[in-house]
Amino acid sequence: MPNVQGNMVTTAAGNRADTKWSIIKRDMIRNRYIYLILLPVIAYYIVFHYGPMYGLQIAFKDYGLADGIWGSPWVGFDHFKSFFGNYYFWRLIRNTLLINIYELLFAFPASIILALLLNEIRKGFFKRIVQTISYLPHFISIVVVVGMMIDFFARDGLVNNLLLMIGLQPIAFMQEPEWFRFMYISSGIWQGIGWGSIIYLASIANIDPTLYDAARIDGAGRWKQTLHITLTGIMPTIVIMFILNIGSMLSVGSEKIILMYNPITYETADVISTYVYRKGILGADFGYTAAVGLFNSVISFVLIVLANSISKRVSEHKLW
Repeated sequence: MPNVQGNMVTTAAGNRADTKWSIIKRDMIRNRYIYLILLPVIAYYIVFHYGPMYGLQIAFKDYGLADGIWGSPWVGFDHFKSFFGNYYFWRLIRNTLLINIYELLFAFPASIILALLLNEIRKGFFKRIVQTISYLPHFISIVVVVGMMIDFFARDGLVNNLLLMIGLQPIAFMQEPEWFRFMYISSGIWQGIGWGSIIYLASIANIDPTLYDAARIDGAGRWKQTLHITLTGIMPTIVIMFILNIGSMLSVGSEKIILMYNPITYETADVISTYVYRKGILGADFGYTAAVGLFNSVISFVLIVLANSISKRVSEHKLW
C-alpha cells in the first residue's frame, strides 16, 4: 500500500509538471511574435551584462594584456586591500555619497513636483507646450550641456556679467571646489526633470477619476485632492523609483564629471567612477580597477536589498 501511494504522488507531480509545460508551450505558440520581439532585449543583456561577468576574475589577478585572463597570476584580495588603504579612499566614498544624497534630496522630488504641477494644468495646449519645453534638455548631449555651462559660468560669461551689473564680484564657478556639487546637481535637474516626470504622469493617468469627483463632493479642494488622491495614487511608483535610486548610491556616472572637473576641483568632484577611469583607462591598471568596480557593485546590491526590505517593513510597497 505505501508503494501505491508513493507512485500516485509521483504520478500526480509528473502530471502537474506536464500541465505547466503544456501551458507554457501553448502560451509561447500563441504569443510567438511577442517573444520574438523580446529576443533582442534578452540577447543584449546576455552579451553586454551577463557575459562580461566572466571577466570579474581579473579583480583577483595581476592582469596583463599579454598574459590574458587565464594566464595572469592570482593575487587574491590584494587589489581590495590596496584600495581600502588608499589615501583617497574616504574622499572618493564621501564625494560619491554626497552627490547621490543631494540628488535624492533635490533632483528626485523635482520630477514628482513637476508631474503634480502638470497634472493641475487644465489648458491642454499650454500643458503640451510646458511638457515639450521640459523634455527638450534630456535630448541635449552631455558634452553640449557642459559646454554651455562653461560658457555661461566662465569669468567673462553671462552669469558673471550679470553679477557685475548688480555690483557683485565675479565667481569662478567651474574652478572652485565648493561650487562643483551645486553645478552638477542643478544642471542635472534642468536636464532630467521633464523626462523623469513622464513615469509619474503615466502613473497619475491610471488613477480612477471618480475618486476626484467623490473628493469634490466631500468638499476637498485642489490641494487636498493632490495630497490624498494623486500623491497616494503614485506612491507605489515613487517607492520603486526611490529604491532603484538607493541601489545606485555609489554609481555616479563618470562622463559628466570628467567633462566638468579638473585637478583643482578633485577635492569635491572626484568620485569612484572617475577614479576608476583614471586608474584603469589612463593608468592601465585593469585588475585594480576591476576590484574597485566589483566593490562598488556589491555595495550597490546590498543597498538595494536593504532599501527594499525596509520598504516592505514600513509600507506595502516594494520592488520584489
